[in-house]
Amino acid sequence: MSFMIAFGIASIMICIGMIIRTKVPFIRKMIVPASVIAGLLGLVLMNTGLITSTDSAMYVNIVSFLFTITFISIGLTSNPKSSSSSSAGKSIAKGSLGLGFLWNILYALTPAVGAILILGIGGFFGMDPVYGLLIPFAFAQGPGQSAVFGGIMEQQYGIVNAATVGITFAAIGFLVCFFVGVPLARYGIKKGLAKNLSKSGIDGFVERGYYVKDEKRQSLGNETIFSGNMDTMTFHFAIIGLCFMLALGMAKVISFIPGVGPTFSSMLFIFGMLSGYLIKFIMKKLRIDHMLDNTFQSKITGWTTDYLVVASFMAVPLSVLSEWMVPIIIEAIVITILTVIICIYFGQRLGGENDFERTLGLYGTATGTVPSGIALVRIIDPSLKTSTAVELGLMNIAMMPSYVTVATIMAIASGALSMSNGILLLLAPIPIYLIILKVFKVWGKKTYDFKPETVNVESLETVPVE
Repeated sequence: MSFMIAFGIASIMICIGMIIRTKVPFIRKMIVPASVIAGLLGLVLMNTGLITSTDSAMYVNIVSFLFTITFISIGLTSNPKSSSSSSAGKSIAKGSLGLGFLWNILYALTPAVGAILILGIGGFFGMDPVYGLLIPFAFAQGPGQSAVFGGIMEQQYGIVNAATVGITFAAIGFLVCFFVGVPLARYGIKKGLAKNLSKSGIDGFVERGYYVKDEKRQSLGNETIFSGNMDTMTFHFAIIGLCFMLALGMAKVISFIPGVGPTFSSMLFIFGMLSGYLIKFIMKKLRIDHMLDNTFQSKITGWTTDYLVVASFMAVPLSVLSEWMVPIIIEAIVITILTVIICIYFGQRLGGENDFERTLGLYGTATGTVPSGIALVRIIDPSLKTSTAVELGLMNIAMMPSYVTVATIMAIASGALSMSNGILLLLAPIPIYLIILKVFKVWGKKTYDFKPETVNVESLETVPVE
């Protein structure tokens, strides 16, 4: 009952958020997702005592479980083989690699900067610099990762309120994602950098937030199960439940590994994604994988993401963090500025016709999640005619080295590594990432500027994907 009450309240917030998004001109023009509006409203109501039938701890649990389900759904979703030309395929590969390693740079740099900042100012507020290390889990990965790794720090290393601090950073990340990203997109539109925007400007449904009657819209997917036997939605959620139980089993087995077992077993989302891949693989071998519709499965991922955003805001107890809010906000502002600078500088030099779209997508992903990045891209490319959305998905392959950063942060948190040596280790991979960008020619001359007359057409190496 307590879960359903929390879920129901979050649902009410989403409905109100949708109304606000539709009716308030300023918010509508900012294209802030209803889930973010709902989360902010829920944050206020939770922290003013107007909601008493649930608490922030319940929403922390919801974030953790929804995050695992999100990764299960990602594992169950197959990417169709691309029919693009070889030149377009090369463009996508380069874009994915460039975006991935720029994300790696931010992922390694931000915890080092965050820890140094809290080292400098945290003492005035009684805040340990280890909390500054939580920023990449929140900004660069979202509320799920911040809840998971913050929870590990709490439960295994005794770092009080680490999950709450992490989720707070994640909530701030969603805010700066849109309140900085949308003006950046609109400025680019004003300067003529949005080449795939219709002549009438931002499409009505993008700003409005919903489709009107008879307006062209995307499909939710296809029926794969005869409804007289079982509803298609029932089958998809049944497979997700199977994967969840399989993930729990995998985590239990891993927990018996001496030393690192308990830490790795706490990362249930990893086992969720692996179980999704495994079940999908088995279904392919049995030639029944068509029973999972990719489009509908992606909608399930979107459903969990929306509720993740709302729950992450409602999981923040401001009273608990009141003494630390000043250093938290200062760190968030500094990291936001740093992220904007890196995204714009390198985004201009990736070497493609869609570099401005890549810049927005990278910024949105580096302050929220991949869906946040795609949401910003859709402002200037509503029909996703460029390959940017595909690149934002494939960049996860290039993000594999980030586990070095995770291991370093956890070593610092556990006390196995000193803060000073840990910061140096966090910064150590960055020169390697920069060399990789140069070697693969995704760090070159500017391909666009915020002045349309300076666009360097000769340096473009890619073609748009039709």
